[in-house]
Amino acid sequence: MKSLNEDIRSGQFKNVYLLYGEEAYLKKQYKDRMTKAMLPDGDTMNYAYYEGKGINPSELIDLAETLPFFAERRLIVVENSNFFKNAAPELADYMKTIPETTCFLFVENEVDKRGKLYKTVKEKGRIVEMGRQDEKTLLYWIAGNVRKEGRQIKESTARYLVSKTGTDMENLEKELEKLFSYTLPEASLSASDGADHLEGRDKEASENIEITVKDIDAVCTTQISNKIFDMIEAVAAKHQKKALNYYYDLLALKEPPMRILYLLARQFRILLQVKDLLDRGNDKAQIAKAAKLHPFVAGKYMQQCRTFTSAELKGIMEEAANTEELVKTGRLNDVMSVEIFIVKFSA
Repeated sequence: MKSLNEDIRSGQFKNVYLLYGEEAYLKKQYKDRMTKAMLPDGDTMNYAYYEGKGINPSELIDLAETLPFFAERRLIVVENSNFFKNAAPELADYMKTIPETTCFLFVENEVDKRGKLYKTVKEKGRIVEMGRQDEKTLLYWIAGNVRKEGRQIKESTARYLVSKTGTDMENLEKELEKLFSYTLPEASLSASDGADHLEGRDKEASENIEITVKDIDAVCTTQISNKIFDMIEAVAAKHQKKALNYYYDLLALKEPPMRILYLLARQFRILLQVKDLLDRGNDKAQIAKAAKLHPFVAGKYMQQCRTFTSAELKGIMEEAANTEELVKTGRLNDVMSVEIFIVKFSA
């Protein structure tokens, strides 16, 4: 991303860019920043946007050959086209002779690095992977956003926010917006304080409100996967009542019992995988890559898997499969089946 920032700063752009990876927030941010940097505000004549599969490569090529209208360049943004997964030989060949007045910006989720188009873009333009950010980067990003809004947050509180709401930056941004609104100086005043009291408040004090764990619990949404994770922790600690309370909370949120069972089984399967990798001597980074987990999440799994043996995890997964079969064959009620499953392993 350092190279992208330099291109935006200098105004010297390549003719083709590819942004790809799992972090949707970063892809959107850089797509918008590059669009704004390449084209003057309001220039719709030289901007084209295509999205989804089924885009005709010939149409893109024809447009790319059209000279920009009273501007330095024409920008063509192509998003989620799947061109970098499926063969697009005509585009790959065209990228070698693309006019200096045209710039392509591809934004994709997945790519095939062995493909001809990927190799051509790598040779002629710039490719940047925007994957999940590590814990340190996320905490730094949260702190920066909090500072911009005139708030403060402890590192431990920022970690709690991530553990509660997940590592997706787009979702984190929404949760931060809720926190900023909730902690507005006006919100901390009672109705009886009045406008005169607000005007007389110390400005510096109002701009250094600390975001606390209590604030996060008050307004932030806990991800379903995190509730499942907490439920498993309660099961491991044999806190049966606590585990069942998590289950009833999920039912109250209209989560289907069979989906809850599926998520439980999935979490136990990941725990077994992490435990196996851990027993082989892998570190957190290696486990995160092999299990396709965010490093922060991988660390949590590494801690939790130590409370189970491999045999216990395999037994739990077999029981989950048996429970699902009992429900599908009509021998057991879905709500009761998951309750029995939780009771059995938290007793």
